[in-house]
Amino acid sequence: MESISPNIFVKNIDETIKFYEQLEFKLTMKVPDEGDLVWAMMANGNVSFMFQTFESLGDDLPEISRQDGGSLLLYIQIKEIRQFHDRIKDKVNILKGLEKTFYGATEFSIQDLNGYVLTFAESEG
Repeated sequence: MESISPNIFVKNIDETIKFYEQLEFKLTMKVPDEGDLVWAMMANGNVSFMFQTFESLGDDLPEISRQDGGSLLLYIQIKEIRQFHDRIKDKVNILKGLEKTFYGATEFSIQDLNGYVLTFAESEG
């Protein structure tokens, strides 16, 4: 295995792109090139996410929930967590502020506009 890029289903890709740009992600690919987007890939360093509309899924893979959010947490390792936190804290919904965990990481959690939880972590040790 070489990498993982979650394909996250959302209602509105344009709004999702705007939100993730606040987290310093860059749009790297989109489909279609013009018109209403049905899929996009965004990246920040070695972390990449794909976003796809629920609508574009059609009847394929009925096992995939058609609801925002989910029973998962996206755990993202970063450097300079305190500076990143300060840059985005007034732009996002912070669920859990900066704190040192029992396993030595400094973390904070946010909720994106689609209901997904992202936890950013750094081993400052």
